[in-house]
Amino acid sequence: MTDSERKDVHNSTVPNLCQNCEARHRGICGVLEESELLELSRNSRQVVRKAGEQLINDADPIESYASVMHGVVKLSKVLEDGRQQVVGLQFAPDFLGRLYGRESNLNA
Repeated sequence: MTDSERKDVHNSTVPNLCQNCEARHRGICGVLEESELLELSRNSRQVVRKAGEQLINDADPIESYASVMHGVVKLSKVLEDGRQQVVGLQFAPDFLGRLYGRESNLNA
């Protein structure tokens, strides 16, 4: 590949938001073509959450998906006796959500 054929930030069609994103290079977006990234970026937004803020509750309808960009997301279930069971941790650039699910089966 010659320098003129190489894509970089000046001649790439990859959206600006995606160019330095961890999910673009190591996460779910890493397998997408430039045209697919462009389509996805049209329907994407960045949201900042405070530490400890609930993202979704068990049995809530799934209305969106996310990639963890910074920090850690705790995945948990509430047991019948009220105790909380931690079932996983999500780190950058992990994907958060169930693509074909209608409702969440975890708290995040």
